[in-house]
This record gives sequence, structure tokens and C-alpha cells, in this order.
Amino acid sequence: MNKKDLKEFLDTKVEQYNHPKFIESDPIQIPHQFSKKEDIEISGFLTATIAWGNRKSIINNANKMMAFLDQSPHDFIINHEDDDLEKLLPFVHRTFNGNDFIQFIKSLKHIYTNHDGLESVFSKSSREQNFQHAIHNFKNVFFEIDHLERTKKHVSDPLKNSAAKRINMYLRWMVRQDNNGVDFGIWKSISPGLLSCPLDVHSGNVARKLKLLTRKQNDGKALLELDTALRKLDPNDPVKYDFALFGLGVFEGF
Repeated sequence: MNKKDLKEFLDTKVEQYNHPKFIESDPIQIPHQFSKKEDIEISGFLTATIAWGNRKSIINNANKMMAFLDQSPHDFIINHEDDDLEKLLPFVHRTFNGNDFIQFIKSLKHIYTNHDGLESVFSKSSREQNFQHAIHNFKNVFFEIDHLERTKKHVSDPLKNSAAKRINMYLRWMVRQDNNGVDFGIWKSISPGLLSCPLDVHSGNVARKLKLLTRKQNDGKALLELDTALRKLDPNDPVKYDFALFGLGVFEGF
């Protein structure tokens, strides 16, 4: 398939899957339950953090997270007392447990109290040709307060060759200007052209079949290779192709 045919094929698949129906089976449905900006970005961040494994399980457990936060994540984070955190201890999703959840709430309070919120932290540190340094700097800010060492593994670091799939997915949700009502596009201070595709087993396998990716591991180097290929197809909105790659892999078994 030449570049023109490939772009036409993928653009058609983007149109097919970048659709409100996509929300019904995707973890992005959790932040879609909210209307306040801070609730959307916090619920999205927490949901993306546990977005590995079975999608139904991710959605169920993300809903449990929101219930623990009284369906008002921003208000809970800003106004909780220490006693309120104890009720989070029973939460578990795979290796993310109640202690990790409590650490995330403390770190998020630090970010909203001292750094003007999640968008501000990411936008202040965005530079260069992509967003990987911004994610690295975000992790540093997130854990600059006293923290559990074990919890650090739940925030990826692209500068350690991680593909940072979950954070890149989260950034797509927040930043990408989407006319179809799936991604939120509420972070106006960041250019969608800087975003990276959330690289996982599905999108990686499809990308290799389409010769957008040659590297076998789904790591930071593979992400750079895939980003470079997708930016040639659309430099202004390269991560729209996540819908095509993911849809082809998950729904069509491409």
C-alpha cells in the first residue's frame, strides 16, 4: 500500500471509530460522566492510570474509584481530611492498590494546590518535537512530595524508554480537538500535533502489519518510530490514527 492509499484507508477507519458509539465500550466513558473541567481531567487521569487488562474490568474499577471519591473527584481531592483517605484502602485493580490510590490523591492535591492543576503542569513542561519530556517532568512533580516508592511504577517515564501508553492515551483525551465528541479537547494550551499515539499490543501489531512500525518491542523507541510515521500522514492531528489502529486490532482482528 503506498502512502496515499494508506492514508485514505486509515482516514476511513478513523471516521468509523472516532464516533460517539466508541465511548460505550471504552474507559473514556468515565470522564464523560462529568461536566466540570477539573472533574473531567482528574477522573480521566485516574481511569487512564488503571487502563490495563480487561476493558470491562477497567471500567468497573474506575467507576468504583469515582464512588470512593463521592462522584466529585476535584472536591474530594481539595477538601478531604486524612480520615477520608482510609476508606480508599480496599480499592484494588491488578497491582494498583488502596495505598497507591491514597498516594495519587495526595499527589493530585499537591498539583491542584501548588501547581495550578494538571493542565498547567503538563503545559509548562511541553517542548521539543513531542511530549515525552513533559511526561517525565510531570512524574517528577507528581512525586516531589513524600511518597510511597512502590507507587512510582504506576506513572510511566518515557525517558526510561517506556511507551507510556496510558499517559499518552490520557493526553489524547484531554488535548485532541475532536469534532465527534469522543476526545474532550479541554486543554487548549497544548498543541495536538505534539501528542504521541498510545502504543499497546493492538495498535502495535496493526502498525507493524501496515509497515508503520518495524521495531518488535512496544517501547519508547517504537513509539518514536510510529509517531514519525503518523506525523507524515497528519502533522496537526497524528493521534487520531489511534482510533484506526486500535479499532482495526480490537474490533476487526486485523
